[in-house]
Amino acid sequence: MEHAVGVLRTAGLTRVHVVLGADADAVRERADLAGCVVVENPEWEQGMGSSLRAGLESLSSSGARAALVSLVDQPGIGAEAVARVLAGFTDEDSLVSAAYDGVRGHPVLFGAAHWAGIAESATGDRGARAYLRAHADAVALVECGDAARPYDIDTEADLVHLE
Repeated sequence: MEHAVGVLRTAGLTRVHVVLGADADAVRERADLAGCVVVENPEWEQGMGSSLRAGLESLSSSGARAALVSLVDQPGIGAEAVARVLAGFTDEDSLVSAAYDGVRGHPVLFGAAHWAGIAESATGDRGARAYLRAHADAVALVECGDAARPYDIDTEADLVHLE
């Protein structure tokens, strides 16, 4: 968690909202989230979509013009990739995504004009996938394959990526 927050801060983000789900109390005890807005998602069992909705709801009252979504299970994505996606922001209509060999990945930036539509379509473990697919022509892809490794660490077997 601290690694992900550090990456976002190094890339230039000053306001970081962290959405916690399973074991939120344990994460709060162990992780240094000083300076972050911590959002607890009581519906975490419903999947990633509920966490995305909770984060967007938190941001909607903060005056933010965009949300950059980054996942904590992708430690191979560093500050350079995040900064590239951030640089793609132009206005509240922006949709910007990292790409790896031309394939859309994380992080993703959503201008505030898209938040309601994203929240409506974010269900289960799909997050914003359906919304982005429906608005593919509006998504600016920013190649990050030379700056990041977009693997997930979901199982013990995935730890080989950290070597």
